[in-house]
Order: sequence, then C-alpha cells, then structure tokens
Amino acid sequence: MARRNVGMGSDAYGNGGDGDPYGNGPYSNGLNGSAPSVQGHRHSSPSRGRRTATATAAGVLAIAALAAGCGPQDPAADALKQPTAPAPATTATTAPAAPSPTEDGKADGTTAPGTPDTSTAPTPTPTTPSPASPTPAPRPSTASPQPEVLMRTGSEGPRVRELQARLRQIGHFGRNPTGYYGTVTAEAVRSFQVKRGTEGTGATDAATWQKLRAMTRTPTADELDPPTERPVAKPDERCLTGRVLCISKKSRTLAWMIDGRVVSAMDVRFGSEYTPTREGEFKVFWKSRDHVSTLYDTPMPYALFFSGGQAVHYSADFAANGYAGASHGCVNVRDKKKVSALFDQVKNGDKVVIYW
Repeated sequence: MARRNVGMGSDAYGNGGDGDPYGNGPYSNGLNGSAPSVQGHRHSSPSRGRRTATATAAGVLAIAALAAGCGPQDPAADALKQPTAPAPATTATTAPAAPSPTEDGKADGTTAPGTPDTSTAPTPTPTTPSPASPTPAPRPSTASPQPEVLMRTGSEGPRVRELQARLRQIGHFGRNPTGYYGTVTAEAVRSFQVKRGTEGTGATDAATWQKLRAMTRTPTADELDPPTERPVAKPDERCLTGRVLCISKKSRTLAWMIDGRVVSAMDVRFGSEYTPTREGEFKVFWKSRDHVSTLYDTPMPYALFFSGGQAVHYSADFAANGYAGASHGCVNVRDKKKVSALFDQVKNGDKVVIYW
C-alpha cells in the first residue's frame, strides 16, 4: 500500500476527498486528535511544529496498522503513543506443504525445495473389462393361440349357408338358410358352442367349424336352398297369366311365375301398420341394382320399383333378424342369392300382384 501525505485535504484519511471510502467516517480529521488540518499553516511556531510532527508520526503508525488489517479501537488515543522499537526479525523455518491430492486422489508429484524425490510412480493396476452379461433368451409364450375366425356377424356367402344348414340339422337353427350371418345365426352358433363346453363367442372359428362338420352330414341342395320357410300360397287369379311377381301377405312368400308356373319362390316381409305395403296390381317401372334410399339412407340392393318409392329388394336386416322387424313399405327379401337371380330375370313392365 503506497503512502500518501496525511496532512493534505485529499488524503484518504483526511477531509473526505473524492473517492475517499472513509471520508466523513470515523477517521475524518481524527488522525491528529482535535487539531485542525495542517494545510495552510506551514510557518507556525516551533511548539506547534513539534506537535505537528508528533501527529504526523502517529498518522503514519495508524496507516500502517490499517494496512495490516487490524484497525485501532481508538484512533485519537493511539495517535499520542510513541512508536516502539521493532522486534528483531527472525527467520521461521516452515515445513514444506504436503502435496495436494489431484482429482483421482493421488499426490500431484511436487516435493519441498531441496528435498530429493524418493517417491516412485505407482504401478497402474490393469483393468480387465468384465464380460457383458448375456441377454436372456425370451421365454416362449405359454398362452394358447387363438383359433382362426372363419365367419362372424356380417359374413355372407355359400359357406354361411352351409353353416346354417348344418346347424339346422341338429336343431340349433330353426329357419331356412339365407347365406347371411346375422344375430340369429350368431346366437345359434353360441348355443352350439356352449353345449359343447367351449366359449360361446357367437363367431365360427376353426375349432367350432370342425366340431360342427364332424357331427353333421353334407347338406342337400334342398337343405341349402329351400324355396321358402313356409309353403307358397295358392296364387291369385291375376298371377296365372304372363310374367308376374305374385306376392302373398298371408303366407309371406313371393313366387316368380311365368304363365302360371312357379320359377322361384322366396320369403318376404312387409311394411308396418304405420308404413304399410300397398296392395293391388302394379308394374315394374324401374330397376336399380345398388340402390340406396335417399329418404331413409339405407341400402336397397336389387330394387324392383313398382309403386312410387315401394320396391321389391334385398334386406340385410331381414336376413339378420327375420320377422322381428318390418320395412317402410317395401317388400323385403332375405335371400340375397335368390333376389339377385330374380333381378336379372325381371323386366320393366312385368306385373306385380300383392294380395292376402
């Protein structure tokens, strides 16, 4: 710390000049007691000069004490004390500092000056990599594989028709085969499964199909494709001539007849009491194979329109639920194969007779 003239007003311990961290503090004008600043009084009396010199010496001691980091408890009193002779300097023998450890916990290799280095570098211990743990082989699953599902609700086709015919042989299906796998067929399959001690899913899987085939015989043509569920009604007199769709509400059958001969017959259902199917004699005026009702937003495949919006057409709902439902006035057919063949044979202008 450089010495400064303590008698000047810009001194760090004087009159608190610019940048003075202790100006206006406990040491402002206090290094020389209550004596005024010496600035501007250089030609004072000898006694005043001796007091000034004494104060100056005390200020030097105070600065030295502050520089050592221990400030005086009473700066005004300590300023009047005479300096004492400094004690003779002694040379202290300091033991060399122990080497500091490095990050890996070993000494950093430094030694005290003049001391021979007798340490030897530690022999590194070879590190043998541990073998990787083998990945255990996956255990085979003990769960039994699920049988393949062959037919379920919504399926249709010849195999569904065969399924229904076989179920009917052993009393689980009380209707004629339709070729459509609906709720009635699913319930019949469930009944068969439960009776045989398997899970009643209602879907025909490979195991169910194999059991059913082992218990039944191959269906005949009449069993696979019977004309109707009920006997065909005696035709109305208007049906005996020409090409006619002869439809009986009493027997709930449709007979496609040409010159009094029945070409094909099929089960039908009609509208409810709120949307009844019209009765009388009509003619086919429009054929629409993939028709969809714009009024009810429902499919009407193989539609043969005969009176306004009423038509003979295939009904998936009829195939699935039987006579539990009703149409909105149309003549529903539940056998898709038969109504498809009928659609191809009927022409615009052919007669339609609906009667009791």
